[in-house]
Amino acid sequence: MSGSVNLGPHLEEVVSHLIASGRYGSRSEILREGVRMLEARENESLRLNDALTRGVSDVEAGRVTDIEEVRARLLSKYASDT
Repeated sequence: MSGSVNLGPHLEEVVSHLIASGRYGSRSEILREGVRMLEARENESLRLNDALTRGVSDVEAGRVTDIEEVRARLLSKYASDT
């Protein structure tokens, strides 16, 4: 995919500033970095959605532990360490 992209005045200003600052060498570098960041965000979103789906499935299947039971176990295990 190649071609021109209309970013609008504000984003054009951001791009110009990033290039002028030396942080990026070209518009292409900035675009590649932006797409990499979007890819990472999408991957994280998918990972979190998968974890949420597994968690809901566990709750629906009764594979849960009451918070008070967890608290009691932790207190029992670590209270004697202090």
